[in-house]
Amino acid sequence: MIGLTKSNAKEFGRRNIKVNAVCPGYIETPMTANLEPQFLEEMKELIPLNRLGKPEEVAGLVRFLAFDEAADYMTGHCFDVDGGIGIGAS
Repeated sequence: MIGLTKSNAKEFGRRNIKVNAVCPGYIETPMTANLEPQFLEEMKELIPLNRLGKPEEVAGLVRFLAFDEAADYMTGHCFDVDGGIGIGAS
């Protein structure tokens, strides 16, 4: 997905089409509600913010990318909404 995002951003940028990817981590959804509580607690310990994300937090980024003038010059990026789990353990 990262390669496709970057490739499409490069290809379609000439047409003023922006292509970005939103990469959510563990988000409080019906899908994560089905995970074992012990597993979720272990995951929270690995997340620097010590909690699962909220759907509204992902939606906020999507709204920013879709409608905010500041995002008008952003393309080819993959935005992690993962509470910092992607940076690894310190």
